[in-house]
Amino acid sequence: MTTPAYTLSPDIAAKLSAIGLGHVTRPYPYKMDHVLLNDADAVTPRALHPIFFGSFDWHSCVHGHWLMARCLRLFPGGPQARAVTAHFDAAFTPANVAVERAYLARSMSAGFERPYGWGWLLALAAELHRFDTADGRRWAASLRPLAEAFADRFMAYLPKATYPVRAGVHSNTAFALIHALDYARTVGDAALAALVRDKALSWHGTDKDAQAWEPDGDSFLSPTLTVAGLMADLLAPDDFAHWFDLFLPHLDQRRPAALFTPAKVSDRSDGKIAHLDGLNLSRAWCFAKALAALPCDHRARAVVNAAARDHLDAALPHVAGDYMGEHWLASFALLALEAQR
Repeated sequence: MTTPAYTLSPDIAAKLSAIGLGHVTRPYPYKMDHVLLNDADAVTPRALHPIFFGSFDWHSCVHGHWLMARCLRLFPGGPQARAVTAHFDAAFTPANVAVERAYLARSMSAGFERPYGWGWLLALAAELHRFDTADGRRWAASLRPLAEAFADRFMAYLPKATYPVRAGVHSNTAFALIHALDYARTVGDAALAALVRDKALSWHGTDKDAQAWEPDGDSFLSPTLTVAGLMADLLAPDDFAHWFDLFLPHLDQRRPAALFTPAKVSDRSDGKIAHLDGLNLSRAWCFAKALAALPCDHRARAVVNAAARDHLDAALPHVAGDYMGEHWLASFALLALEAQR
């Protein structure tokens, strides 16, 4: 991808899907989130995760599948459609899901991929649930036991999570709740939706005058704007506008200035520094989510829209090129592009 664009076209979706297809079945290199209890636990990633063994790590493989599912649903005639369908037929089987599900039952797997991977797995399940095809319904049914297991984990975790995690990396709780809320609404899980709402409001309902001390050197999420993205999904438009004005009261003056300056990426072969391309994409996504939720006459609309475009311009040309970014950035590009208005 070399030319910035502001809409998700069939051509861009095809390119993103091809990137995803190229890495979800690439088994190595792979960074495991795996606690060994004995010598027998020293096995290959594919033995533990017959679906999500590629893309460098489990969560990136999950959202690589989400990327392909979304592109396939939106553009079913795309050039990767046949290959993606064949891959999903082989991946989303009851037997494979049972192995992925069994991994969660291990005594040292309670915190496995919490909360980032949990959120992305539910995002994938929600996307498969949206298919109105026999293939999609079959894939969704196969994945359902794993999705329900992660929904149960949110139900157990959120009541005891006294504080949010306002980080720019995988531990960020607002990002996970965005996906958990979308899943709950999509599949009709009223209990999870209510819990997410209650927890988000208790964590962020009184947030005011965010200072936006970001970015740090390896963020791929905006701690400030991800909260805004969650609240945009959660609140009615008038309530969100009121909350947003208190949360970022000087946004129309492009303050805090840090939010309006795309992060500079000095070395895209360095996996942590490459995170900053993701930060730019996640900012574009959340700026766009906020924009969509604001009234048409809101004083900050123009600067919010411009900021989203500036961050897209900075990041889209670098979605592919080096594997340290390529194995995950396409998913964030898709989020950002779909959110644009």
